[in-house]
Amino acid sequence: MTPARPAEGTTLQLRRTIPASREAVYRAWTDPEVFRQWFGARGGSTLHAEMDVRVGGRYRIDMESSAGTGSLFGEYLEVTRPERLVYTFCWEGLPVAVADTRVTIEFLEQGAATEVVITHERQPSHSVSRFHEWGWDGSLEKLAELLGTPKEGAGDG
Repeated sequence: MTPARPAEGTTLQLRRTIPASREAVYRAWTDPEVFRQWFGARGGSTLHAEMDVRVGGRYRIDMESSAGTGSLFGEYLEVTRPERLVYTFCWEGLPVAVADTRVTIEFLEQGAATEVVITHERQPSHSVSRFHEWGWDGSLEKLAELLGTPKEGAGDG
């Protein structure tokens, strides 16, 4: 594996164990129809998701939440099924412009469960990092519910 270049800005990391196979959790992250069912903060929804899950492929997700309506988009930098995804993460349409952050999702097999580790780098400020933490926490809760797990343990990390 190539060493990652040093990240600039604030980094956020969250962990959550989901009682589902690594393949099922990976699919929830890469199948647009499944993704739409869980991605987004509590009280929000994903209106549309397009994903070309391959290195160099792009994605676009249109969302609405209490924070407003906007789109996030980016490019897949690394795709290792069912272990890891790395992609750029950019927002448009929100009061705060967020460009060129980077997300790494690791899917760690834990017996019959999967630990999801989200590392969100290059955030321009602590307030943007807190906004993303709110969104990721809500998303992980919804993913856990979709795949049949209780809410406890969200956001530790």
